[in-house]
Amino acid sequence: MEGMIEVFCRNTDRRFLVPCGADLKEVLKYSQLENEENILGALVNNKVQSMNYKIYTPREVAFFDYNSSFGKRMYALSLMFVLYKATKEVFPQYEICIQHSMNDGYYVEFENSEVNLAEVLPVILEKMKEIVKADIKFQRELIPTNKAVELFRKVGMNEKADLLSCSKRLYANIDILDGMVNSFFYDLVPSTSYLKVFDLYPYNKGMILQLPTKNHRESDKLFSVFQEHKQWLKVLNTPFVSDLNKVVSAKKENELIQVSEALHEKKYAQIADEINKREEKVKLVLLAGPSSSGKTTSCRRISTQLSVLGYNPIQISLDDYFVNREFTPKDENGNYDFECFEALDTEFFVYQMKELIKGNKVSLPRFNFLTGQREETHQVLQMKENSILIIEGIHALNPRLTESIDDKYKYKVFVSALTQVALDKHNLISTSDNRLIRRIVRDNNYRGYSAEDTIMRWDSVRSGEEKHIFPYQENADTIFNSSLLYEIGLLKPIVEPLLMEVGQNSPAYAEAKRLQTFLANFKSFQSDFIPPTSIMREFLGGSSFNY
Repeated sequence: MEGMIEVFCRNTDRRFLVPCGADLKEVLKYSQLENEENILGALVNNKVQSMNYKIYTPREVAFFDYNSSFGKRMYALSLMFVLYKATKEVFPQYEICIQHSMNDGYYVEFENSEVNLAEVLPVILEKMKEIVKADIKFQRELIPTNKAVELFRKVGMNEKADLLSCSKRLYANIDILDGMVNSFFYDLVPSTSYLKVFDLYPYNKGMILQLPTKNHRESDKLFSVFQEHKQWLKVLNTPFVSDLNKVVSAKKENELIQVSEALHEKKYAQIADEINKREEKVKLVLLAGPSSSGKTTSCRRISTQLSVLGYNPIQISLDDYFVNREFTPKDENGNYDFECFEALDTEFFVYQMKELIKGNKVSLPRFNFLTGQREETHQVLQMKENSILIIEGIHALNPRLTESIDDKYKYKVFVSALTQVALDKHNLISTSDNRLIRRIVRDNNYRGYSAEDTIMRWDSVRSGEEKHIFPYQENADTIFNSSLLYEIGLLKPIVEPLLMEVGQNSPAYAEAKRLQTFLANFKSFQSDFIPPTSIMREFLGGSSFNY
């Protein structure tokens, strides 16, 4: 039919014709997809597009809603724009800055202002509801980068202007909502009426911008870690990526790396001191955290600090207690679920720990990730009077693992890469993205996985973390932030070629492309300055520790 374009809808497994130039909203009507009202965007030839995207040539389309990572990110950033607009309209004197994720939402503060939250927040919330009800379109324009820099300078968004000034692109996107300008590094929903569910409530000195699925796992300990690191960023004057880029331009990378590593060393020493001060002698240090958080290196460095205090630390990785690959449980999609508790041979682990505590000798296993098999080793261990077991792994804080040992003999550490540097005041760097980049590099170096392999597994990994790891973080005696200010700039030249290998026909392409776009904002750091004890060596190689 003349003037018609063929579209294949992956959701419904249907092919159909649409008018040439039809946008995705119109394509959706042809698709016969149920729950159309919940659709936020689509993958078009495996590339994320807003519903305003127009079809001119044959395309494969896969629509997504809030339940996908694409939809959640799109929804969250759109809602952030609404919050910014609402605040500026009712309280133009206030500047808001998103600080970090929290409770499946954002923790947001008012910059350099003392605010009566009880009076201000209801007004802002009501204005947000008005904007949503008005069904205002989100518009995106492509303009010369130098014009975008001028525009953001004019409206006081200097951190956005600074970031764009480092860009090599001739053109840059700006986002517009009813005449108000901003920029977000991802597609937005078509209009404000799509943002049906949200909330705004006070927390500490700021507010939580709540997304539709509230996570009730509030953590005062985690919040205090975020706040501590925020203050440190202010001292170093590096709250945004543009500030890190200035460090590279000034050739002061070594200085920043040294200070970052010194902070880690100080924190490890503090943890060892706390263990040593316990009235009851600690027999087990349990160290847990999500994937690629730096658990193994943290284990080694805490061990070093305990050795300084006269202990004989014995390091044990739960990764070596995986069941053989053929016995690994599978998730609902039929993929191996390496993150679930049942992926561990807990019976064998508990047996060996009890033998060690009794003073008996044990031969520790070693898991070969390439073959998927647990192997015998000649590493024989036996506890001495001053010995202390340091157990690291994603499930180390699960009470089921060591329920037969009295809590007074345990010290629990939760490690996570809690990224604090932001792209700008309204665009966070996800802690999950930080860890995914680490994992892509590590998996390629040590486990023989491509970037595509790692990305395809990531949703399963994250799901497992939500089920099996994060619920226990508040049980920790201390939470250690393993992120390093410079690490994304350091990993960028390594991970970019790996991401470019992901083909457009791969389901991982959209995520690979998003990460490439994200990494383009960073200038590269030199790896020559990274000490051999750094957490980064766990992913890069060249560590003085044996892994």
